[in-house]
Amino acid sequence: MNKTWTVTGKAGGTRGNAARPSLWLTVLSLAAFVALIALGVWQIERRAWKLALIDRVEQRVHAPAQPIPAPAAWPMVSTANDEYRHVSVAGRFLHDRETLVQAVTEEGPGYWVLTPLQRDDGTQVLVNRGFVPSERRDASTRRDGNPDGKVEITGLLRMTEPKGGFLRNNVPQHNRWYSRDVAAIAAARGLHEVAPFFIDADAGSQSAGGPIGGLTVVRFPNNHLIYALTWFALALMLAGKLFVTFGGGLFRRGRFVQEPAGGSDAAARRTGSDAGTIVEPT
Repeated sequence: MNKTWTVTGKAGGTRGNAARPSLWLTVLSLAAFVALIALGVWQIERRAWKLALIDRVEQRVHAPAQPIPAPAAWPMVSTANDEYRHVSVAGRFLHDRETLVQAVTEEGPGYWVLTPLQRDDGTQVLVNRGFVPSERRDASTRRDGNPDGKVEITGLLRMTEPKGGFLRNNVPQHNRWYSRDVAAIAAARGLHEVAPFFIDADAGSQSAGGPIGGLTVVRFPNNHLIYALTWFALALMLAGKLFVTFGGGLFRRGRFVQEPAGGSDAAARRTGSDAGTIVEPT
């Protein structure tokens, strides 16, 4: 004898006819989950790289000053291996060829004073002597701070900035400078055999009445942990949504009503828009 079970669900359909996500949506959701996890892992790796970079730069900045690289090594100087090295260089300033580069510092808006330093071997190095406010832009206002004789400068080796400032490009023909582009400044000032980097002079190298040195900001944003947690949180939320979509039905309970086969009540239930019939052999 067979038993007839009538399953009553929500209006508009039965459990057997419940809508399921399409295949492409399922694949897209799984791909998004994998991508979010990958982004989180990538940010963790980036954080490890950034911490190593910060540690390496800190060691360079606080190391004893060493002579700048020899001219033969200039083509090999790179950001990864040399930027922010504590270096020293000696020579005579060419004050008549200085270049003012717009800057905003803890002292306010003004200019960096970049002056070529002529070395005994004939090569030249651009030195960022420091900051001057706008009212001291004219070199005549700070002649007492411009040493004439041989000087020794210590500071941090910095890489050239050829891409201009934020949303602003250098205009050499109008003597407007927004970044410390060594090659462009050298060409504009008629300099030759110039190092492909410049030196940020430290506070100990400044002269009375001259630009304010030692204002280099060494700071590296390190928000990678926040980014990683964000990606992982989004992946977790997506996983929860997938679980509800595909596994939530396991926890939903339908109403099963046993009716004698052929009974009028059962027939009525079976013909309802929200009913289905399951026949189970006994």
